[in-house]
Formats: sequence, C-alpha cells, structure tokens
Amino acid sequence: MNELKVLRAKDYPRMPWKNGGGSTEEISRDAGTGLDGFGWRLSIADIGESGGFSTFAGYERIITVLQGDGMTLSVDGQNTRPLLPLDPFAFSGESKVTCALLGGAIRDFNLIYAPQRYRARLQWLAGEQRFFSEASTLLVFSVSEQSDVSVDHRVQPLGLHDCLQLEANDGLLDVTIKGLCCVIELTSRG
Repeated sequence: MNELKVLRAKDYPRMPWKNGGGSTEEISRDAGTGLDGFGWRLSIADIGESGGFSTFAGYERIITVLQGDGMTLSVDGQNTRPLLPLDPFAFSGESKVTCALLGGAIRDFNLIYAPQRYRARLQWLAGEQRFFSEASTLLVFSVSEQSDVSVDHRVQPLGLHDCLQLEANDGLLDVTIKGLCCVIELTSRG
C-alpha cells in the first residue's frame, strides 16, 4: 500500500530566495537541503515587486499565479503573454527571467524539476474529475477552501494550499478530485 501524506499549508517552512529578492514557502521536495541536490521541488513564492528570478541551471520550471492580478515574464529577452491566475507557464531554469507585476503583489506556485531525472506532468483540474496515474510520485495541491482527493478509494480532505503527496507508486492509481486542484505527476527516469 502506498503511503499518502497530507502536507498542511500552515506547516510549510519559509526560506529566502536564492537571489535574496523574496521568500518562498517550501511545500515538498524529493531530496537535498537548502537549494541544492533536489530532483523536484514544489513551493509557493510571494512576489512583492517586479524584478529578477533566481536561476536553476539543469532544471525546468512551471509557474502558476495563485493570487493577485498576475504578471508578465521576460524569458531570455522574450516577453510572455500576461500570466493570470491559474494559467501555468513553463520555462528553463537556466533562462534569464524577470517579472513585471500587472497590479500589486502576487503569490505563485512553482514546480522545479530535473528533466534528466524526472518526467513531469502538471494540470489544473476543477469540479469533480477522475483519472488514472502510473506516476511514481503524485502531488495534489488544493486552491479550494475544501477539496476532497480520493486515491484508490482512500479519501483525504484538503484545505486551501494543502498538498497530498504519494511516493513510490508502482501501480495504476485510481484518483478522484472534488474541488480546484493542481495535479502533478512525476515519474523517475531511473
């Protein structure tokens, strides 16, 4: 039986950004300490003003605005579309990235992963959705005040910004989500 963990938003440790320009609440990671050695890392960042992003050479990033008006990114000199809440955007961790806020401060949700170590799939699901997954790691992040996540008929209630984590899966998972959630499927390339 796979181990299901529920990570509560109130327990996420806060850490400074790599470039010192803000702070992050770390939700989870597969390994390593500080800002080194992980294969994947999930976090929430608070961005109070426009400015540069930290670089993560050897990693891919998927960012989604959670709260606030949104932002536009400049990635290696190319401006993105306006990134509005719950509109994910992927880019290389090696890129030179700056953000311009569209209004006031925002909170964003970040997946950073090493593509040579993991295949990643990220999707936002609303309402009641059922799917099957063979991912070795499954993460379900709630942006509803109340979401219910069922994995192989084991139901876990999640509050706002709580995250369900299942590791070391080696079978086909039957997953049902009720609420607004981000589902991340990570499969080890090893």
